[in-house]
Amino acid sequence: MIDVQSLTKDYGSRRAISGISFKVERGEVLGFLGPNGAGKTTTMRIITGYMPPTSGTVTIAGYDIFRQSLEARKRVGYLPESVPLYTDMSVGDYLDFMAKIKGIPRARRREQSEKVMEQTHIEDRRRQLIGRLSKGFRQRVGLSQALLGEPDVLILDEPTVGLDPRQITDVRELIKGFGKDHAVILSTHILPEVRMVCSRVLIVDNGLEVANDTAENLMQQVRGTEALNVTVRGPRSQVMDCLRGVPKVLSVSLVMGDHPEGVTSFTVAADPAADVREDIARAVVNGGFGLLHLQMAGVSLEDVFLRLTTEEDEAAAADEEAA
Repeated sequence: MIDVQSLTKDYGSRRAISGISFKVERGEVLGFLGPNGAGKTTTMRIITGYMPPTSGTVTIAGYDIFRQSLEARKRVGYLPESVPLYTDMSVGDYLDFMAKIKGIPRARRREQSEKVMEQTHIEDRRRQLIGRLSKGFRQRVGLSQALLGEPDVLILDEPTVGLDPRQITDVRELIKGFGKDHAVILSTHILPEVRMVCSRVLIVDNGLEVANDTAENLMQQVRGTEALNVTVRGPRSQVMDCLRGVPKVLSVSLVMGDHPEGVTSFTVAADPAADVREDIARAVVNGGFGLLHLQMAGVSLEDVFLRLTTEEDEAAAADEEAA
């Protein structure tokens, strides 16, 4: 559905994005991440046909976004971060107006408006003025206009920003539903949202692609080894020797903190190809110690994001210094 190849954009002497390539198929929700100024907005503006690239290509459902602009843009629904709503119009009138702008024939406009209102659960607000809607319902109106025309592709820029927790949950569920029938690009700074909604993650920094994989694979790469948190009742040195003796365990380190007397917590690093939880539990119990806690130590998507973007920034700084 979306095919971006070697996309580059220069603003004078400054390169905003450099050689970015990725694809998004129908049924996928791609989380598009990056620090402020990383090139996300520029990339989305190029994909939607708002501005041309310096070099590279973008095709939407097989249509080149610039050589076949009208055909390509008919297949894109776009929700910008600041939704352009007319607050003095009712929801139904606004959607009818947007359907007209999108070139939907008069005979199908009402049908289309009813369908998208149903999809976003705002059919009971059709006669209400947009200016009187809550932030959450305004966001739903924005999603509705993006769905008009049954686009193959949805591009959503910070769709849950400024919403309350209930509204965020509702909009996330809508996006997950859209991902079944569309190719979706979701740009957001809310990293837990990416894990909940997205099937894949693209991270850019300083205009460069630094990661493109599932969240789970990226977290595994950052972790490098399987880490476990283990809390045991027993003599500290004996317990440490016991844990170190478990096959495939690479290292054991103390976790400082307040514990009852005779209780110690450890971080155990193991071969990533091995699941050593049962072996650790067996060794602790057979050693006559009390196993109080055993859990995989998590690596969050925030850890991945910070590691990748920090490394990229440090590398860029080193290159500048060398030059």
